[in-house]
Amino acid sequence: MHGLEFNGFDFSQVITVTFTLFAVIDVLGSLPVLISIKRKIGDINAMQATAVSGALMLFFFFIGEQMLEFMGLDIKSFAIAGSIVIFILGLEMILGLEFFKHDKDAKTSTLVPVAFPLIAGSGTLTTVMSLKAAYQNYSILLAILINLIIIYFTLRSVNFLERMLGPSGIAVVRKFFGVILLAIAVKIFRNNIGVLK
Repeated sequence: MHGLEFNGFDFSQVITVTFTLFAVIDVLGSLPVLISIKRKIGDINAMQATAVSGALMLFFFFIGEQMLEFMGLDIKSFAIAGSIVIFILGLEMILGLEFFKHDKDAKTSTLVPVAFPLIAGSGTLTTVMSLKAAYQNYSILLAILINLIIIYFTLRSVNFLERMLGPSGIAVVRKFFGVILLAIAVKIFRNNIGVLK
């Protein structure tokens, strides 16, 4: 997609990674859970939850590879494992199943149920590291920033979004991004399986 490149900056990469993270985080699909949490703990601190989620994603982005090396693993192997997680997340969204269960009854602070594991959960953190094997670092960092902005405004607008989308609208969004996740998972798997020896 040469039309989306400018001085070596590949906008198509940024768009792809942004949509991938958006689909994995699935903040719109998590609206029912967010509404339930808000009723239990009161107003969600959007800034605090967004900041902690961003810190977790950046930690895994910058330090994750060193952690893998310490454990004797490599980023390509992790990317393949991550692609499987992304694939399962996509199946969840399309089929309406739940393989990765959230603690919906959490009564602790905003940070625990919302920032982790709802936003920056295992799927998101795995995806951030897996994307490093397929995309440029600047694309991933910019995609993280864009998604954090979306997360912040979504958390601030939980009630409005619930009224606007409705149950059927949320279901359509989940299935649409589920298909995108399946395609991204296959791409990451295909790009990394051949480099393993």
